[in-house]
Amino acid sequence: MATTLTGNAYRADHVGSFLRPKELLELRANKPNSPELRAVEDREILRILAKQKELGFGIFTDGEFRREGFMSDLVDAVDGFTTSEAHQRDWKSSQGQQTQPLRDVVTQKIHQKRRLTEYETSFLLGNSPGPVKMTLPSSNQFPAIAYRKGASERAYPTYAPFLADVAEIIAGEMGALAAEGVAYIQVDAPRYSYYLDEKWRTFLKTEYSPNLDALLDEAIASDNLGFRRARKPGVTLAIHLCRGNNRSNWYASGGYDAIAEKLFNQLEVDRFLLEYDDERSGTFEPLRFVPKDKIVVLGLVSTKVGQLESAETIAKLIDQAAKYLPLDRLALSPQCGFASMSSGNIIAEDEQWAKMKLVADVAKKVWG
Repeated sequence: MATTLTGNAYRADHVGSFLRPKELLELRANKPNSPELRAVEDREILRILAKQKELGFGIFTDGEFRREGFMSDLVDAVDGFTTSEAHQRDWKSSQGQQTQPLRDVVTQKIHQKRRLTEYETSFLLGNSPGPVKMTLPSSNQFPAIAYRKGASERAYPTYAPFLADVAEIIAGEMGALAAEGVAYIQVDAPRYSYYLDEKWRTFLKTEYSPNLDALLDEAIASDNLGFRRARKPGVTLAIHLCRGNNRSNWYASGGYDAIAEKLFNQLEVDRFLLEYDDERSGTFEPLRFVPKDKIVVLGLVSTKVGQLESAETIAKLIDQAAKYLPLDRLALSPQCGFASMSSGNIIAEDEQWAKMKLVADVAKKVWG
């Protein structure tokens, strides 16, 4: 069961990742795992922690500055993944479409070498000015992105045992984070968007099973394994539902209607961070299915474009959402991270902070 709403509601929230400085990116490319890289990571994380405090946020992240991407912690912590040039993914943006090879295809049975976030967490807990948020990828990310017929069967005859192995590793990490005193654990789950977009619904039926209801049940169960492992008094558990976020590109569209009732009621979280930045996200109507003990964080501020939204427009959208979910069960955030992959979205750092300030200012005005 989710916790009650009596704790800190974190009305101004964020998805976790921030734009990496050029120096950090260059060191990661040229001197990976070096003392120089670690020193710059430390320095820049301290800088953005101070910036979050300055802007008025009450929950703090390291911006995922130590990661290549939002899911790289798991890939780096286990053996069994390789890059596959033979498999491609299409990404869409306002400028058109591009194709990229899939990285990190599973070709051997995975074996965990180390904890996923131990160093990230220890540094944050020792240096954050307030409660810490740590992000992890959903276990459902990996069969969808890493299990490919023709490359993965030798390791796993089907995707299901691979999903089970990934889910157990992530659940173990979530339990460790809760035990260490991390206040807010967020799972990033782009693959639920497959159920929202007809193109990707067809993909699921073709690659996995024609029974989409059973697939969705399986996905929810694998994420709940981690939430149950991390459930502890004082720990906020959240899931972020995304439609793709890479260099300001996306891959899926569609409202939450098709999965809202099951997802909102069965995922054992305290908060849903939902994308609502443009027409691809659909309407607020599915919020009527959110149970009374859960909060929705409205992702109304885009991380994909630099143009700053108006505070008045954001406030009006919050009012519209409140027709379906009471205001005291809503919060505000950017629509996604600013750098789900280390290369970051096509947006300047000053634009990023302006959007973060907008989130904090509007949240203070709306909720006090």
